[in-house]
Amino acid sequence: MSVILMPSSPSLGRIIRDPCPSRTHSPRAFQGSEASQLGHSMVHPRKIAIVGASAAGVSAAASMRRSGFDGEITLFDESARLPYERPPLSKSLTDNTVTLRGILPVETYRDLELNLRLGVRIDSLDAARRTLRLSDHADAAYDRVLLATGAVPRAIQVPGASLGNIQFLRTADDAARLSEHLSDGGPLVVVGAGFIGLELAAVAKEHGIDVTVVECGPLPLVGAVGTEVAELFLQLHSDHGVQLETNVSVAEFRGSHNVEEVVLTTGQVLPARTVVVGVGVTPNTDLARSAGLECEHGVPVNAVGRTENPWIWAAGDVAFWRHPQVRRSTRIEHWDTAQRHGAAVGQSMIGIDATDSSVPYAWSDQFGLTYQSFGRREPTDTVVLRHGYTADRFLAFWVSDGRVQAAGGIGQPRELRAARGLIEAQQVVDIAALQDPQTDLRALGARVGSASVVRAVTK
Repeated sequence: MSVILMPSSPSLGRIIRDPCPSRTHSPRAFQGSEASQLGHSMVHPRKIAIVGASAAGVSAAASMRRSGFDGEITLFDESARLPYERPPLSKSLTDNTVTLRGILPVETYRDLELNLRLGVRIDSLDAARRTLRLSDHADAAYDRVLLATGAVPRAIQVPGASLGNIQFLRTADDAARLSEHLSDGGPLVVVGAGFIGLELAAVAKEHGIDVTVVECGPLPLVGAVGTEVAELFLQLHSDHGVQLETNVSVAEFRGSHNVEEVVLTTGQVLPARTVVVGVGVTPNTDLARSAGLECEHGVPVNAVGRTENPWIWAAGDVAFWRHPQVRRSTRIEHWDTAQRHGAAVGQSMIGIDATDSSVPYAWSDQFGLTYQSFGRREPTDTVVLRHGYTADRFLAFWVSDGRVQAAGGIGQPRELRAARGLIEAQQVVDIAALQDPQTDLRALGARVGSASVVRAVTK
């Protein structure tokens, strides 16, 4: 796939690709007069660097410019491709082509005067000098830097893991390789029954490829949606002929050059032409660590995206923070949240008070159905399923102390939009009303809102 290059010029709005890219692979807020003591570049930044032309990084850059910032904005990314949307990568893997959709139209980078440095790896961040060391050994200075470095797939350490045709699905290059492998047919073994693994299994099965999903837990997606809803996903995939092996892990990969067999911890041997490992991701915190930041669960930031270093910010999958609609600090690995968080942090970097307070939203396409969810479930929540549910049409609520904290379902888009309002309201609701498919959730939300107003007035 080609990368569109725009002519270099002394002006902003350039897209530059490195001709020889490398092939190797609770913070406090500053208050009172403290910010003014940090220097002119802290209060009036003129040069902003963004590491990672990701959903969060690109959204931050566009948000800064559209909010009136007229300084220099440069996005650095190790990939030589124009920034692209990642959710569709698993949707067209079996026709030997991968169609990429840009996060922004190419002309928008010029219109917004954004510099793109593509194919450039950032090796380290010198927090004292406020410079980035590039893969060509040059330094790039900044007044403020945003880390939008995302996450990297988690590997599994078993014998044979270096055999050919064992891969991940995170980037366009991964998708192109996988598409080529799957064009030769199956069998395909997917290790990990998360959303990406199940999406991939569904696409492959729909194209006649034999698929086995291996999951160490008792059910697919059980960590994300809990037992009751996970059982519905198990039924959905079983009904479509996907073989699921649960409560088991991979012990070994076997083959001469490419993988040929997957040996499970039970001793069962699965034939495999291709293996995709999807056992989660690890936040890419290397740069943050090189700057001296502690990163146990990601890059810790405050409500506006700033780290403990006043010139370093983080957004998207790599950021560890307390979302206003989430009950604990965490990383949120959703495309929609990455865009919204990036936009808010971008505004904060140029002095505009902004936070992302939208209810987290995610979706997953499987077998022609779309699962949508709002909010963030916790293991201690009680699941409430509307009566009359089936594997291909259901609506679930996750409730704590009588308040809806999250909702998800298939074939219920209008109800889910109404459920988002219940999550935002955080008022006690009638569980029986949630279970009743005749209940109009919009009306229920209106009653909850009215009741909260009455209570506020009478206090």
